[in-house]
Order: sequence, then structure tokens, then C-alpha cells
Amino acid sequence: MGSNLKQRGKGQGARGKERKTPNSEPQTPNLSINIAGILLKNPVMTASGTFGYGEEFTPYMDLNRLGAVVVKGLSLKPRQGNPPPRIVETAAGMLNSIGLQNIGVEAFIKDKLPFLRKFDTKVVVNFFGDSIEEYCEAAKVLGSADGIAGLEMNISCPNKQEGWLEFGTNPEITFKVVNAVRKCTKLPVIVKLSPNVTDITVIAKAAVDAGADALSLINTLSGMAVDINTRRPKLGNVIGGLSGPAIKPVALKMVWQVAKTVQVPLIGIGGIMTAEDAIEFMLVGASAVQVGTANFVDPEASVKIIEGIENYCRKNGTKSVDELVGGLRVG
Repeated sequence: MGSNLKQRGKGQGARGKERKTPNSEPQTPNLSINIAGILLKNPVMTASGTFGYGEEFTPYMDLNRLGAVVVKGLSLKPRQGNPPPRIVETAAGMLNSIGLQNIGVEAFIKDKLPFLRKFDTKVVVNFFGDSIEEYCEAAKVLGSADGIAGLEMNISCPNKQEGWLEFGTNPEITFKVVNAVRKCTKLPVIVKLSPNVTDITVIAKAAVDAGADALSLINTLSGMAVDINTRRPKLGNVIGGLSGPAIKPVALKMVWQVAKTVQVPLIGIGGIMTAEDAIEFMLVGASAVQVGTANFVDPEASVKIIEGIENYCRKNGTKSVDELVGGLRVG
């Protein structure tokens, strides 16, 4: 495996095999992980857009169990989103075209953040803008609020200033917007990468060179579905984002590629339904993971994945979860 993966894992925790004796009890593994200064109690986060603002899931699970809650993507002003239908189930996942509907950063801080402050769980806010100025203004507003551990930049929105090119597909524009946001906030900045590019490592490097503290990947793959009876698209917006188990092999490959290219922590996203899935992402170089589509199938999926990772570590004598990061054996 490339040296970058091994370097990423070093210095984050104790290494080496656990020495066992016939009568010894397996030690409780250390699940904590540090993502760009955000200390998570475990490496499992929720994925933006699949967990609302956190409060919606409290009847089904204890938010205190999570490493972090990543809230629904926010913009400077409220948005209504795309026309329905917005969601279509696929053979191994789902398509969504929600259109980034949200209440806006100010309403989130006033109405949603106070509830999240009650929990012993880090809060990461996903945000976006239609211009560099909007990104920066949103980052400033969020940075002024207590209780936010970090920001996750969604750079898949169209850039009106650059002829409707996407922030996440042109490395020069990626650099500009990330660099601008980096100067607007003291919070850790996680940049969420789009898979809809020729070479994701080019975008990853541009984001890191611009000051990104960490990267999360991948966002949804662009796709569509057709109703053969009506001969019309199944989504009101025609195209949408594909998520779920169908995209996991693509996501794993891209995390592995980026892990060999940059030195910042990575957060793996894409089709994570079980602890085994999460561990795969960590082995290819992710320090943490985000659980998305699985939340719709099982509201307790994230907690079950945390428990599964802990059980895996116990079974394999792994003292600290960061020993898994970049542990893929190739050749």
C-alpha cells in the first residue's frame, strides 16, 4: 500500500497486537478518532440529507451514541427545493432530487441548534452557496454560533459567477471557493467531493491545497429513472443523485485513490449499511465514515454499525480503531 495511507494512521493511537492470556478479558477498544481537530468518540457520523436536523431521529435512537451528527445541507437563505416526485427506489439504492431544500443558516441556529447542544455528540454543519460570497457569508454566520464543531462544504452546487460550472468539477474553481471559505472561518473545514468527475484526485488535491482540513467522499452519483408506462422520468427534476449499496464499490475505489494523493483525514461515504462496510472504508484509508441511505432502512443503523466495529476490534485484538486506517494489504 502507498506510504500516504500508513502515514495517515501513524501518531493517532497505540499500535501492535493485543497480548492475550488464557484468563484475560478482551480489552475495550478505543474507538475515538481525530478528524482535523474534531475529536469523535467513534468514527461513525450521519450523512447530510439523510438525518434531517437530528431531532427527527431521537424517537428511534440515542444521539449520544454517535461520533457526530452531520445536519441537512444549509444555505444562506431558505430554499424550497425541487418539484416532486423527489425520491425513487432503485434495485440497490435510491435516487433523490430533493434540491437542497432547507430552512437557512439563521433559522437553523435559532430553532435547531439549541436542541443538538443537549447531546454529547459533535455537530457538523453541511452548507453550500450559489457564489463564493454566499459560501463565505454562510460560513461566517455558522462560525459565530456556539455548539458547531466543524463545517462540511458541499461543492456540487452550480457557480453562477463562473458560467454555471460546478464548484466540485473544476479544480481552479474548487481552489477559489475553498480558499475563500478557509479565510472566513476558524472552524475545521471538511470539503465534500463529487464523484461525477474524470479524476477525483485532482479535485481533492485542489481542495487540500486551498486549505481544506479534511475531505468527505463521495457524494451521490448522477442518475435517472424512467416510467415505461407513461414514458416520463420518475423524478420531477428528471435527474437525481444515486446513493446506497449500488455506489459502494465506486466510493471505495475513490477513497483509496484520494488516500494515496493527500495527507488530510478522509471520511468515507457511499453505501455503508453494515459495520463490515464501514471497516472496508477505513482499510482503504478513511479515518471515519458517514452513514446515509441506511438511515431510511433502519433508523438505528448507525448505532448498530458502531457496535459492529467495536466487536470486530475485540475479535481481532485491535486496541484502537485508528489501527484500521489505511490497513489494506495489497500485493
